[in-house]
Amino acid sequence: MIAQLCGDTSGTVGGLGWRYLGDWHKRTGNANIEPGLLRPWLLSRGYDADVVTKAIAELQRAARMDGLKLYEANRATYEMLRYGVQVTPGPGEAPVTVRFVDWDNVAANDLGVAEEVAITAKNPKAYNKRPDLVMYVNGIAMGVVELKKSTIDLGTGIRQTLDNQRAEFVRHFFTTVQITFAGNEVQGLRYAAIQTPQNYWLAWKEDSEITARLARDVAHMLTPTRFLEVINDFILYDAGIKKITRPNQYFAVKAAQDAVRARQGGIIWQTQGSGKSLIMVMLARWIREALPDARILVVTDRKELDGQIEAVFGNTGDKVRRARSGADLLAALADPKERVVSSLVHKFGRREEDEMGAMIAEIQRGQIGAPVGEFFVFIDEAHRTQSGKLARAMRMILPNAVFIGFTGTPLLKTDKQTSLETFGPYIGKPYRFNEAVEDQVVLDLRYEARDIDQRVSSPKKIDEWFEAKTKGLTPVAKATLKQRWGTLQRVLSSKDRLEQIANDIIMDMELKPRLKSGRGNAMLVAGSIPEACRFFEILRNSGSDLAGKCAIVTSYTRNASELTGEESGMGETDKQYVYRVYDRLMADLGTDEEAYEVEALRKFRKEPAQMKLLIVVSRLLTGFDAPTATYIYIDKQMRDHGLFQAICRVNRLDGEDKDFGYVVDYKDLFKNIEAAVDDYTSEAFDAFDAEDVEGLISNRAEKAGVDLTTARDAWFGLLDPVEQPKGDDQIFAYFSSPDGWEADPDAEEKARRRQALYKLAGAYARAFASVAEDPAASGVNDLQLAQYRGEVENALSIRDAVRLHSGDAVDMKQFEPAMRYLIDSYIKADGSEVISHLDDISLIDLVASKGAAVEDGLPGRLKGNRENVAEAIENNVRRLIIDETPVNPKFYERMSELLTDLVQKRRDDAIAYAEYLEEIAELVRSVKAGHGGEYPASISSPGKKALYDNLDQDEAQTLIVDRVIRGTAQTGWRGNRMKERMLRRKLEEVLEGEEAIDLVIEIIRSHDDY
Repeated sequence: MIAQLCGDTSGTVGGLGWRYLGDWHKRTGNANIEPGLLRPWLLSRGYDADVVTKAIAELQRAARMDGLKLYEANRATYEMLRYGVQVTPGPGEAPVTVRFVDWDNVAANDLGVAEEVAITAKNPKAYNKRPDLVMYVNGIAMGVVELKKSTIDLGTGIRQTLDNQRAEFVRHFFTTVQITFAGNEVQGLRYAAIQTPQNYWLAWKEDSEITARLARDVAHMLTPTRFLEVINDFILYDAGIKKITRPNQYFAVKAAQDAVRARQGGIIWQTQGSGKSLIMVMLARWIREALPDARILVVTDRKELDGQIEAVFGNTGDKVRRARSGADLLAALADPKERVVSSLVHKFGRREEDEMGAMIAEIQRGQIGAPVGEFFVFIDEAHRTQSGKLARAMRMILPNAVFIGFTGTPLLKTDKQTSLETFGPYIGKPYRFNEAVEDQVVLDLRYEARDIDQRVSSPKKIDEWFEAKTKGLTPVAKATLKQRWGTLQRVLSSKDRLEQIANDIIMDMELKPRLKSGRGNAMLVAGSIPEACRFFEILRNSGSDLAGKCAIVTSYTRNASELTGEESGMGETDKQYVYRVYDRLMADLGTDEEAYEVEALRKFRKEPAQMKLLIVVSRLLTGFDAPTATYIYIDKQMRDHGLFQAICRVNRLDGEDKDFGYVVDYKDLFKNIEAAVDDYTSEAFDAFDAEDVEGLISNRAEKAGVDLTTARDAWFGLLDPVEQPKGDDQIFAYFSSPDGWEADPDAEEKARRRQALYKLAGAYARAFASVAEDPAASGVNDLQLAQYRGEVENALSIRDAVRLHSGDAVDMKQFEPAMRYLIDSYIKADGSEVISHLDDISLIDLVASKGAAVEDGLPGRLKGNRENVAEAIENNVRRLIIDETPVNPKFYERMSELLTDLVQKRRDDAIAYAEYLEEIAELVRSVKAGHGGEYPASISSPGKKALYDNLDQDEAQTLIVDRVIRGTAQTGWRGNRMKERMLRRKLEEVLEGEEAIDLVIEIIRSHDDY
């Protein structure tokens, strides 16, 4: 390694650019600051001798650790190394800034490597320590390397380095050390900042032609330019933890630097949990230092993310102005002293478009201070509201800003197009979920599907009850009520079923080791806020240990005004119920929603044994990092990026007892999970550049214009048969039954007309809204836009009037309590059953091994079963379809029949789903095994089995080849040309042809047997 770094031991600069300082194991007085090296370098920079003496004394004082912890002393010396120290030459003289490192001109520094650096321990009774290599920059120790021979795991070197940082040994030496390394020839180098636990040491990852691992990592990390750049630009002190860049963060920032220089925006894709916030901090610091007039605005759309951004920037020493309101935000943007501002995107205003326009006009007239400076806008989680109207508002306020989006989940289809239109193409290479798992940045996931069987307890009572409650409603109104409540989602939200899920979670808290120990905790994703409240009440009243250790965190905040119009005298509506649950909870605790949530999240992160479960709906499913979170229970239909973000809440590293994050699914979501994981581990999103984005924008505008014309023509075509003057009387006569539907022979035909009217009025309104976002791009002028707006308002008025006049309008609030009672009383649930056997298979393996062709590989028996089940499901679904109108005679006559078929549909779905998962499990286990099922007794190891399969299942030949390899292959043969050549020569004696030898070498290269 010395040869690679220094070329030789002559003491002149060579190799990668270092010079050899010597073997210091017998040298006395070795220190982390060597004045004999530092003083001459500073004098050569033109500093006065007295100034140099004072500067070195200041640095030594900071490095002595007097009364400080290592973290604090290291931070103090880092600040001096990075920014220099001010020294006053004499009374009345101006201070001079002495810089200990030339960060801009790397070659101007004195870069040296000393080996076997003996250091005296603080404790006289402790052994002295002797790091293998110390990297000195101008006589200041900035890197320490521990090396082991190839037969000893580099973990030994890591533990040795951590031991050295203990108070009993040579902790004082590490006050100036910026990066610590450990390595061997087989595993290469691992690196970390001071006091980093072994599990969090990192491996560098970069394309290289060098095959020998140690030489490759040294070439990547210890070239002087890279070494000093990482120290200067990629080290952060974050709330008591010193952090150093991961490779994915480094390359993301480097790519973003190029984009910033070119003043081009784009999207940085770094998977969930890979450290996007620290990328923001590192990039923001570089921008502020590289561009004197630059200012950073960090924007997110959720308050927990807004707080997190402020904390991350603040913890790393960067002052952040967190905007508290829209006016405060505008004031901050107008104040050039605020270099970093953070804001919720909603602080750009939830006003109507004309009000937003008025605000822009006020800025332009100078009534509100206009933004000052060269703005770079960082958009966290770039795939949500920032792509809509609020994003346009930001661009109106900051027209010359460069927008950079950060996301862990690029969007699909049209949403993806919107993100690309807003921000531009990807910056740098995406860092995907599977790469992060492979690099041990995040944990892999394990999946378990559970099913809860349900049944209808009393069909007759359901029908009697329903008829009694809906007497007087028109057939259309009754059908509308059935359509709203006769859904699978309503059936699955029955109280009995929710209680079974709650019982499951209570049981898991007692049985799952990490949950039981109190080191890990869980999240439960409910389908709606009322369901979340039901779960919460069930658990709070359960009498279990979980009763006082769960919390509900949703977007809900009590507001008495929202109860206006809810009281019908017929029972409690969902809104009233949610208000009551929250009101009682806050009254019992003597707090409000915001303080309650802050305390719940603090306990969840810091005291997992005291906050074991968070019940959520949509909050906390993105941007919420809690390493303690280990299980996520999902009882909500989810897909694509929303689902992927949710399951990634439980993939954060958190100690040796957390090997995986666990996903427990009550909604048969595996196919959705599979699709999402496949998307975010593949290259599905890479092929978009600036030209593609421009095409998307123009295509969308053209399509919006065409859609508007089509919807407008359809609307007026529907009204054509209405008699002149097409007033209220004529419209009601054509669409409704003024004398009652029972006496009107055309009642069914008019019902169909009404369904068309409801549909087409809505379609016209939606098409208009799309064009109104950017009329000019769709070829619509202001006069036309005003005409279309008036027509749409009239269409919606006609729709609402007809709905009321015909009796189709159903006051759902009046029936909501009764329908909820029906579902809860007559839908019963059994205990849950695990319908998957995937607990030994990682989620990435499930997705990667399955592939798109699994359906073709299913055995005939299962195919037949699946087709039979699918046919049964299809028949049920067909009966649920309402062919455009709820008066279709194919619709269910009885409520009980509808509910019974829904329950049966769910049961059939679960049967097919269980078979599907079992077949996937079998397939994946076979793929992971990497070999067939039966082998001769002598073919016992995975390596032998791989050779046997590829040597025409010739047992004798396999054993001969195995024996040759084991007798010839030396330790560290992979990547070592000499050792590999020796192995090849021996294989030539037992194998014919280069092709056969190449095949064997490739096979054994990936097997630990050899």
